[in-house]
Amino acid sequence: MTPAAIHYRCGTKSFVTSYCGRNPRPVGATAIASAYQFKPHERPFLPGSPATPDHPFARRVGYFAIGILLGLTGGFSNALLLANLPQIQGSLGLSQVQGGWLTAISSMTSVCMSMLLIKFRQQFGMQRFTRVFLSAFLVLNVLQLIVHSFGVQLIVRGASGIVASALTTLCFLYIMQALPAAARLSGMIIGFAASQIALPLARTLSPLLLVDGRIEALFWFELGLTLMCLGAVALLRLPPSERTPAFERIDFLTFALFAPGVALLCAVLVQGRIQWWSTPWLGYATAAAIPLIGVALLIEHNRANPLLNTRWMLGRNIIRFGIVAASLRILLSEQTYGTVGLLSVVGMGNDQLVTLSLCMVLGSIAGLIVGLKTLNMADLYKPVVIAVALIGIGAWMDSDSTNLTRPSSLYLSQTIIAFAALYFLGPMLMIGIFRALARGTTHIVSFSALFGITQTLGGLAGTALLGSFQIVREKYHSFELVQSLTLTDPVVAQRIQQLGGAYARVQGDPVLRQGTGTSLLAQQVTREANILAFNDVFLAVAILSAMVVVWLGALWLRFRLRGENPLAADLAAVQRMRQQQSS
Repeated sequence: MTPAAIHYRCGTKSFVTSYCGRNPRPVGATAIASAYQFKPHERPFLPGSPATPDHPFARRVGYFAIGILLGLTGGFSNALLLANLPQIQGSLGLSQVQGGWLTAISSMTSVCMSMLLIKFRQQFGMQRFTRVFLSAFLVLNVLQLIVHSFGVQLIVRGASGIVASALTTLCFLYIMQALPAAARLSGMIIGFAASQIALPLARTLSPLLLVDGRIEALFWFELGLTLMCLGAVALLRLPPSERTPAFERIDFLTFALFAPGVALLCAVLVQGRIQWWSTPWLGYATAAAIPLIGVALLIEHNRANPLLNTRWMLGRNIIRFGIVAASLRILLSEQTYGTVGLLSVVGMGNDQLVTLSLCMVLGSIAGLIVGLKTLNMADLYKPVVIAVALIGIGAWMDSDSTNLTRPSSLYLSQTIIAFAALYFLGPMLMIGIFRALARGTTHIVSFSALFGITQTLGGLAGTALLGSFQIVREKYHSFELVQSLTLTDPVVAQRIQQLGGAYARVQGDPVLRQGTGTSLLAQQVTREANILAFNDVFLAVAILSAMVVVWLGALWLRFRLRGENPLAADLAAVQRMRQQQSS
């Protein structure tokens, strides 16, 4: 088979007649083989990626809709768990530690498999890639409907991390088919954005799904989405891709070392805050993760065709890219951990967070649209600086919360942060992609691994750091508040009497009423200490954001004053590659 002539097996009558030939012939609904000569500009840019032929408008709309469906389905696999973890723990009788393992294992598999999925579709093709992972997702959704146990949930959540990575890839590949050539890379941005929007959208939909209090509704919802995805991709398939031998035996040795090391780090970051950092096994896990990852990187450093190109990844620009990407994910934990945690302290549940979550969804969509409209390849650092500044402003607005703070108090600040979360995504992806492509298409695997690690570990590290800081500050504020409370203080004594008096009709003993009042006062002190601690968290995020703004702002200003585009050489190299491919 020549690279330009690809035999494509089409699926339905309408699809065959409209796609598989310039002069289509009527055909049956059964699968047939049809040869199609792709133009140079229509051929896949990378092995394993689908071709990009010219589509009519109606099919472009279909590709876009299916891509959004795939992205949201992949994002919901983890978002529904995070949004409803207390309910799932309660229904299955799980402890907080066991609930932590459910969130950890999904991150473990997602970050570890991202680098292998690219080679999988390069070697086995897009159709097998689609069928394998969607079919696996269907089986897992059926399994969790039948068996309700911690062990099954671990298996399902671990596998869902793999499937979520695959669905995110399918998402942006479908969306890229819907876009013109000049805007095709925007499809990748939209694909990653769809999976991120899934979390606030899951918080919006969860109260409707759990209206009867049964978590099976969540599983039915996931099953329904998976069936819709299977039907959609069967109805409208991706164009063919060029396959090439991609895997080498030593790839699996690298993965066998690298994956356990990263998985141990994920476990430490999740369980450190829950079991606390002084737990012995956390130290052992960290000590084991370092040599595992180190040996894997050492093997890759000395390979002719590495799975992870360590020489490229250790470059100054790439290290800076990784630090910025991870830092942004840490700062965004203000929303995923800080805001939700604060509202939980003041007694708000998912039912009260619907409107706030909807504001986050709308803010995210607005950030995506503005980011795409203003994307300037000659000035990619400016949007990142603005996004970090917006995160800092939103965090600072939240830092004066009280026990009267309600979701409506946070609409503006959280919309700003949600806007920033997707406003920076496009420039960051473009920086990483073009720096990788400029060194060759094989570097895409390294970029995928690096981006996945920074986003996943950055998110886990953000929750771990902010959560640990909140716990420490809560202990400090509790100590400070308790020091000023004595029974000899008439104000304190009156407060205890008032709190205990609410139970006068059911507790006739004044000593018991006083004990009840004291217990209720202690609960109020703990609540106030937690609120003050969350305020410290928000203020810390604002300060860290200011520091990142100063650093990146100085870097951006230096480029502007010198009239430099730090990506100019990379953009020129990618353009030459495209011209060579077209010729």
